[in-house]
Amino acid sequence: MPDTTIHQRMNAGDWAILAALSVLWGCSFFFLAIGLRELPPFTLVLARVGFSALLLLGWAAVAGIRLPPRTAWGAFALLALLNNVIPFALYGFAQQQISSGLTSILNGTTPLWGVIVAHLFTTDERATAGKIAGVLLGFAGVATMVGSDALAGLGANVFAQGACLVATLSYALAGVWARRFKAQGVTPMGVATGQLVAATIIMLPLAGIVDRPWLLPMPGSVVIASIAGMVLVSTVFAYILYFRLVERAGASNSLLVTFTIPFVAILLGVLVLGETLLAKHVAGMALIALGLAAIDGRPWARLSRSR
Repeated sequence: MPDTTIHQRMNAGDWAILAALSVLWGCSFFFLAIGLRELPPFTLVLARVGFSALLLLGWAAVAGIRLPPRTAWGAFALLALLNNVIPFALYGFAQQQISSGLTSILNGTTPLWGVIVAHLFTTDERATAGKIAGVLLGFAGVATMVGSDALAGLGANVFAQGACLVATLSYALAGVWARRFKAQGVTPMGVATGQLVAATIIMLPLAGIVDRPWLLPMPGSVVIASIAGMVLVSTVFAYILYFRLVERAGASNSLLVTFTIPFVAILLGVLVLGETLLAKHVAGMALIALGLAAIDGRPWARLSRSR
């Protein structure tokens, strides 16, 4: 029987995966914003999950990797709905109505939902004072980094903001649901493949009915490049790593990546694009670092021992 235990406290390898996911998913909002210039949300989601599924199926065929058993495909369909179809479509709708800054703040509620959902539906990821305090500090850090200007639109476009919150809850439910596959002996690559194939099957009729993509003009080279980046960087590789982290560290720990995505995006802007590092960025990063330390617990334990 597969080992179903998780790391209550993440080790160095888990933190390394979390850092990698921060970079991979930090690019996804950029790719999405470019894609939405020429493609409607459902078509863009279909392109993302469809090409990703084809790549993973092709790799499985070449490498001789066995696909998950047929009995698991019902569970994959629900995972696809929670982790791909619902949140991707909702974010695609929301980003057409509200600013990316406000979207980032609302996206920062994902770990809050993660702590609540994991506490309610698991026995080994119970909410602790340190975890709750850390999540609140992390959320405050995200809001600080993005800045008060993004809050100017709070209260307007209620449906778009509600869509973001439903998407974050959906991600949290998906993280807990994905834990079941480890007990069934399905590898992280198998979970990623099953999820994306199921998502493609679900999205085909939706995109066909709503968008009729065969009538749309061919997108330009920039949009095609953004789709390629979204598929290779932010979907195929990212989901294999993500399900590996869920397998090792559980749902609530894995969803902490939402806090570190803005952190990485700002650092990349400073180092690569020559953008200015502002005081609010430093303050936000400090709050996120304190939050992650509170969730991990070891820095406080060492401080207590030294005292």
